[in-house]
Amino acid sequence: MAGDKPEGGEVPLLYSEGNVAARMALEREVRGWSTTELAERVTRAGIKMNQTAVWRIENGTPRRRINLDEALAFSRVFELPLEELMSPPLEGLDIDSRRLVQEAVEAFYEARDARDRLHHAVVAIAGHIKAHPDSSRAIHEQCLRLMGAERDARALSNDIEDGGHY
Repeated sequence: MAGDKPEGGEVPLLYSEGNVAARMALEREVRGWSTTELAERVTRAGIKMNQTAVWRIENGTPRRRINLDEALAFSRVFELPLEELMSPPLEGLDIDSRRLVQEAVEAFYEARDARDRLHHAVVAIAGHIKAHPDSSRAIHEQCLRLMGAERDARALSNDIEDGGHY
């Protein structure tokens, strides 16, 4: 059918090494990493790579091939499923928008992890108070001393009394 093929007559692949190369460059730029930093991260992930290899994957003519182990390492380093890394980049998002989304996603996971840590700490303190009821007042006073703000200390003490943060 007319219009199904690009100008050169080749059919674009949904998943391809070219997509991986484009996504690598994009994800690297979004994170503000140099090709050297990406190579170091891939090496720390278990696949030895240097800056030249990264550059040749992203820009080489012909492009440097990517083996499966390398693709998996890139997936790990970028924290993207392999299928996502192999997919064409989304249209309509510029680098600044992608950076903002990346920052929001990272902040979301950091906040979730912090809530989980707080919950586990509060449950542990509540368990300690249950086992040692005489320590309750001193624990609440220590919260106030460490936090400074009475309102915040009261909120934490209420979470402890309730037995959890969620």
